[in-house]
Amino acid sequence: MPITVRADLAAIPDYVPGRKIPGAVVLSSNEVATPPPDSVLAAITEAAAEVNRYPQWSSDDLLDRLSGRLGMDAGRISIGAGSVSLCQQIIQAMCEQGDEVVFPWRSFEAYPILTQVAGATERRVPLTADHRQDLDGLLAAITDRTRVVFTCVPNNPTGTVLHAAELDRFLAAVPDHVLVVLDEAYREFNTDPDVPDGLRLAADRENLALLRTFSKAYGLAGARAGYAVAPAQVAAGMRKVAIPFSVSRLAQAAALATLDAADELLARCQVVIAERDRVRGELLAMGYEVPESQGNFVWLPLAERTVAFNEHCVDQKVLVRAFAGDGARVTIGLREENDAFLAAARTFPGRAQ
Repeated sequence: MPITVRADLAAIPDYVPGRKIPGAVVLSSNEVATPPPDSVLAAITEAAAEVNRYPQWSSDDLLDRLSGRLGMDAGRISIGAGSVSLCQQIIQAMCEQGDEVVFPWRSFEAYPILTQVAGATERRVPLTADHRQDLDGLLAAITDRTRVVFTCVPNNPTGTVLHAAELDRFLAAVPDHVLVVLDEAYREFNTDPDVPDGLRLAADRENLALLRTFSKAYGLAGARAGYAVAPAQVAAGMRKVAIPFSVSRLAQAAALATLDAADELLARCQVVIAERDRVRGELLAMGYEVPESQGNFVWLPLAERTVAFNEHCVDQKVLVRAFAGDGARVTIGLREENDAFLAAARTFPGRAQ
């Protein structure tokens, strides 16, 4: 009998990374366009001199720094190789075969993949007509087998948010046996004052976990580091299922250095925010529907026109993230990169439909 892999893996779509075409403007992966500060590059270089040695098992230096910075007991923090790794750790720590994971859709495309890899059952809840997460729908989808509910604020790829009153109401209604995961990968780009700080919510609740990453605002997409703040028993479970040494020496050194350079990096976010609002304004003037975004990207809900729009952008050597039948997500890059995208959007034959 030939060697086989799990049959259910055939139903899992392959994760398709953003395309790379020589000379193209790449606005498909929600990366920040500016390189890390010199201080961060120096820390990475210094750490590289000891790359022959294993990193710390639990990223202890970063764990201690975050504990002090966040005012949170270290036992409630888990470090991982970016928030996608932390999502996987949460599902593995919380779910057995047949347990359920509820999430809005469309949202972060890793949620369904990670759920099925862990042997859990996914329950997708469609977004509302205005591209927001349907909290009543998420509540209605919860059953006795539900162990985890994901929310993403701002939501990837739509950029829409949840406000304090509705999120408080939702959290109060979720059964105690269900862990709510608040994915805040893009929180540094939010300017809506009515969006609550997830850290405050996590401090007061026993069934809420918070995810944050160094990949976006802190510019370390290629280094892979992030953290979760969760109930102590959940954080402990996450550490048990984590791949040993998954956060490298270089990633930990880079993350620590970005915390030291936080003021400079967060100031860069203001430039991205200004460009995001400019790009959205121009798209609206062209006749596109573009929901208000609080991420470092904008969403064009083009439905059946998405594939044609994507092909048009590729022809113009501009790469966006297309989700066939739903829409296109466009990362905010440098001003000249955004202008190249706007020029492509302006000449798309189907924009007036």
